[in-house]
Amino acid sequence: MLTRKTKLVLIKIFSFFSVIRGYNIWVIALAQYLSAIFILAPEKRALDIILDWRLFLIVLASTLTIASGYIINNFYDAKKDLINRPKKAMIDRLVSQETKLKVYFTINFIVAFLMFFISWRAMLFFSAYIFLIWFYSHKLKKMFLIGNVTAAVLAILPFFGILMYYKNFYEVIFAHATFLFLLILIRELIKDLENIEGDLIADYKTMPVVFGEKRAKSIISILTILTLIPVYFLIEIYNVGYMDIYFYLSLIALLFFCMMLWKATTKTEYLKLHFLLKFIIVSGVFCIVLIEPSVLFHGKKLILTHSISIY
Repeated sequence: MLTRKTKLVLIKIFSFFSVIRGYNIWVIALAQYLSAIFILAPEKRALDIILDWRLFLIVLASTLTIASGYIINNFYDAKKDLINRPKKAMIDRLVSQETKLKVYFTINFIVAFLMFFISWRAMLFFSAYIFLIWFYSHKLKKMFLIGNVTAAVLAILPFFGILMYYKNFYEVIFAHATFLFLLILIRELIKDLENIEGDLIADYKTMPVVFGEKRAKSIISILTILTLIPVYFLIEIYNVGYMDIYFYLSLIALLFFCMMLWKATTKTEYLKLHFLLKFIIVSGVFCIVLIEPSVLFHGKKLILTHSISIY
């Protein structure tokens, strides 16, 4: 039997896991590695990328920065979340605001320390990234449209950090980035529709609050149509291997999304749209391997050969 003190510690660990959205962190780390192997540095051997200690530190710094971003965002949104997400907010409140700030500053210090071993440019980049996340959570998030655009930019900045590390400015990278940016921006606007009640009370100038739900849906629909542009380039102009299957299926899912959007009126229905977009984004992470599936087969063969040689 667990003691009361042990149970309390476990509950607080679970609460903090909820604050930093630990379920998202591992997906972000995986996305960075897969992007490095298949998109950002395709000319390099996958094994060399995986064993690159500098890249490991950059990915670690990215995930830690994003975790600290979730903490500071949770800190400023504590009251609003009690209205929009009461169950999650009650779990998150098991960790005090003071503890959240202490962990936030500790994580940021660790990130700066790690980047010291890479270069002063990396240290400057992550310092700016940390500041932007704080400024977004403190001020920009409440501002009309700027908050949504900033959130989408902040979500793709970690990949830009890896891009700067490899210095490979292939055009296909920007097509991938544009598609991801649009999906995240649409998702941010859906979250605003989902959280309109709390945003009204907290005086957040979101698009649904300023323009109303109908006009917000029209803008979301236009952004969804705009995803056709990067998808066209990715399928018809650039070579993305078998990942074109993912993009075709994504377009079908986005068409279904638009149909559901205009029928949605309740928080539950907007939440379903939110999860649909999240599914498209997360499945895209795993589908990156479809660009060059042979990399996986070669890796498996290499591991098996190495294992046999040991025995």
